[in-house]
Amino acid sequence: MSNVLDHTNKAQNFDLFIGNFKEKLSSLFHTEYDYNNLSLTRGLPPQFLSEIMAMRPLSVAIPEHHGGRGLHVKECLGVLAASSYESLSLSLIFGINIALFLEPFAKYGNTLLQEKVFHQFLENKAMGGLMITEQAYGSDALNMRTSYQQDGDKYRINGEKHWQGLTGAADFWLVTARKKNENGELVRDIDFFVTDNSIEEQKIEVTKKYNSLGLYAIPYGINKIDIEVPVDNRLTPESTGIKLMLDTLHRSRLQFPGMGMGFIKRMLDEAMKHCTERRVSGIPLNELDSVKFQLSRLQAAFTICSAMCAYSSSISSIQNDLSGHSVDANSVKALVTDLMHESAQICVQLSGANGYRLDHVAGRGLVDSRPFQIFEGSNEMLYSQVAEAIAKLMRKSKESNLLSFLKINPATELAAPFFSSILNFDFPLQPKQREMVTLGKIIARVVCFQYVLQINNAGFNDKMTEIARQHVSMDLYMLVGQLSNNNNAEPLMNYDEKADWMNFTSL
Repeated sequence: MSNVLDHTNKAQNFDLFIGNFKEKLSSLFHTEYDYNNLSLTRGLPPQFLSEIMAMRPLSVAIPEHHGGRGLHVKECLGVLAASSYESLSLSLIFGINIALFLEPFAKYGNTLLQEKVFHQFLENKAMGGLMITEQAYGSDALNMRTSYQQDGDKYRINGEKHWQGLTGAADFWLVTARKKNENGELVRDIDFFVTDNSIEEQKIEVTKKYNSLGLYAIPYGINKIDIEVPVDNRLTPESTGIKLMLDTLHRSRLQFPGMGMGFIKRMLDEAMKHCTERRVSGIPLNELDSVKFQLSRLQAAFTICSAMCAYSSSISSIQNDLSGHSVDANSVKALVTDLMHESAQICVQLSGANGYRLDHVAGRGLVDSRPFQIFEGSNEMLYSQVAEAIAKLMRKSKESNLLSFLKINPATELAAPFFSSILNFDFPLQPKQREMVTLGKIIARVVCFQYVLQINNAGFNDKMTEIARQHVSMDLYMLVGQLSNNNNAEPLMNYDEKADWMNFTSL
């Protein structure tokens, strides 16, 4: 009985916490500050950000024994969703802190160091981030050139990183590097190190700030790494550093729906409100059939993202090893970010000329949601990896028919029968890369619709589930059609030869 009461009290406590957080954000963005101007300036005003951090939103990602709320995924996603309803930039700031610093640090960091760092987050509004990407290697993290060598009780780390969110703004970083052996060669594995910018020998120099297209609140740039950290600042992997990195990145990708949730709901709410109030020839926009289609597509995105959040809450705790969760993590990240950008596109379209303003929530959202399809693994790459993973499993089980395999795969067995007529084809024997991307998009939608069925079985709105089913079915039909089209077009490097239209007119 005591466990039941404890769970109830925690749920009520979080309801109060998140309710107050949403109320304060709404007041800050709509009353106390001019959000239209905030969205168009680089960085957030210090006082504005200070008032947000005073509510301790990052406490959700700090263990209870260090004074936090306990690293419950549901609470972490709740903070991300509440933030992204008002500002996608703000939500990404929290997403970087939670998934790319606090969670891996809580799981793999030195206990004594944790006490000091978590205190800074709770009491002094500190922030943290992760440095992996390098200019010459991008997503090819295994070939990074940032290196380290041990010197007594310290590690010397040298290299360069770029496109890290919160460049120059974070107080703490997890920096990735490869060990340099006695021959001066870099080993294959990767290690993670905690740095503290308040300590001179650990301070990371920013050599350039990027003039990023969107997400104005988040600074990006180039970081020069020439630092020394104590040996205790190295994260301790359970096996290899590469598995630590995969565990961290997969957990982050599975928690993208938290950022997507509030954003998609805002696009849906704004579109519904506009289409209810706006009249054309005396008829509300929401009574036009084409508008109904677009609004229902937004609702399908809302439903799918809701289901992803429920799934992530059940699977992405730091107690679980997610290094082997490439199919679900990549499916979730790629699909939810596609849905985010499409939701912004729809809201802009339905908003008419007003949507084409940088200070309009949809216009701003269109620009800010776009990089989500690129960073932390471009969607084309992730969809390809989904297809490759499923192809490998199919070969192992000696099954060539996609439908037959998806019906027996635990990740898709509930969803696959809903699309039997669409998925009943053989997986290509030697698919081109473009076909693998398309196959990945197909598989990801089936994977994620299974989450919709699971949340529906728990009591989620039946009508919203049916709307999602119809749109997923439509997408699958289009993707399978694209796959069967056998488009082999390749670009001409000398495309301008015999290609000036002025030479083909008689006037």
